[in-house]
Amino acid sequence: MIIKNAELETVCGVTSRFPAHDQPEFAFAGKSNVGKSSLINALMNRKSLARTSSQPGKTQTVNFYHVNDAFYYVDLPGYGYTKIAAVVKESWGKMIEDYLHRSRSLCCVFLLVDIRHEPSANDKTMYEWIVYNGFRPVVIATKSDKLSRNQAAQQMKVIRESLGMEPDDILLPFSALSKQGREEIWNFVETRLGETGSSGN
Repeated sequence: MIIKNAELETVCGVTSRFPAHDQPEFAFAGKSNVGKSSLINALMNRKSLARTSSQPGKTQTVNFYHVNDAFYYVDLPGYGYTKIAAVVKESWGKMIEDYLHRSRSLCCVFLLVDIRHEPSANDKTMYEWIVYNGFRPVVIATKSDKLSRNQAAQQMKVIRESLGMEPDDILLPFSALSKQGREEIWNFVETRLGETGSSGN
């Protein structure tokens, strides 16, 4: 995919209204510090448009990135960070739920999990929540460069079984360092854009 332009267009907090438009949206969900911002930067072919941080819980808003004037990447608040106050966790959860319910342009949800570990209870809950809302999430196993090829293959099986994924559900490894998986994700996005009649080129 050729990225001609990408910009952070809209930032929505707890009381904000989500933007109204008719272009496809691809949302990214995942626990805090799983690498959502790094993945989004890689997909936009930018180094730091989406802010990355070693501090979990950095993304506290729903961020809409407009790509090629044709579609949006939507960064959802990270979940599962224990040091965040319960009331804040609840507000973030409501934001994610409201977005999944209200977006009329959402055509895919990417769920990010850390390839090094079995999906957590929060990961499983989010997976089930996304399915409950009518989507089959594309699961992205991040930080694949941290494991050997054999270890990664084994962990991919663990992730698929732990989440209860269907045989035809998509699970892709990704590394922000080596960019492994970026082309596959781009190809998936382009295919979905073709199905919706939009173009990312």
